[in-house]
Amino acid sequence: MLYRIRHRTRYRYRDPVAICHTLAHLAPRQEPWQQCRRFHLEISPAPAFLEEFIDFHGNRCHYFEVVEPHADLIITASSEVEPLPALRPLPEPWDSPPWEETQRVLARSDVPETRRQRVFVLESPLAQHAAAATAFVRPSFTPGRPILEATLELTQRIHREFLHDPRATTVQTPVEEVMRLGKGVCQDFAHLALAGLRAMGLAARYVSGYLETAPPPGQPRLVGADASHAWFSLFVPEIGWVDFDPTNGVIPGARHITLAWGRDYADLPPVKGVVVGGDQHVVEVSVDVER
Repeated sequence: MLYRIRHRTRYRYRDPVAICHTLAHLAPRQEPWQQCRRFHLEISPAPAFLEEFIDFHGNRCHYFEVVEPHADLIITASSEVEPLPALRPLPEPWDSPPWEETQRVLARSDVPETRRQRVFVLESPLAQHAAAATAFVRPSFTPGRPILEATLELTQRIHREFLHDPRATTVQTPVEEVMRLGKGVCQDFAHLALAGLRAMGLAARYVSGYLETAPPPGQPRLVGADASHAWFSLFVPEIGWVDFDPTNGVIPGARHITLAWGRDYADLPPVKGVVVGGDQHVVEVSVDVER
């Protein structure tokens, strides 16, 4: 199976922009569970400078500069991604270690791979500790409960108890405000989980990606399929990173395509930049994922 992805972003400015400096996280990752067979980035107007580099978290990034006056900036990323079979199946949620054991190992282990994940136990700008988030997360983590079972229940509780409402929040909305509103979008639900899990001493990271736009016959259409999507991943020593999608209440599978990961959304927005001029602007984003 091969997915073809087209992610198009258009900035329309009221006044011409003289110069723009832009950073894009639009190239899917190469991982054991997926291979990016093709990636092409098209930018109009054509940039005077373009380079690709790998960031701190191993994401493929593109930085470019447009130095001619322009009222429109169009960025189109085209990819082909092949999902691959899991090298090692996940244990059943109830057959994972107690969550307190993961907490202890993260705090004390000298194993390099485990020590590297401690950065994901720390607060981050958009996933700061919030009393309401911690109080929401904690009931799933009863004493001795298997960590994957507890995290899956948390994922399903967020799905049940929070309303998906694209008009309720922005990408900068604090977790405390999401808790107060009881609604938001995929980024908000991922940040909520990150804030609560990290407050309990667990390592969790933010994942951005895509969902298949049109599901196979007989399978439900997942929320977030018409835009870039987000979920979170939890680190368990001896198992590794395990993804959870609280927007849909599921453990991601082949229909989830990983783009990038980091501490929170601020580490890896699809497109961000600085412009000289332009005044007010409108952003239009379209995403299409098809087999």
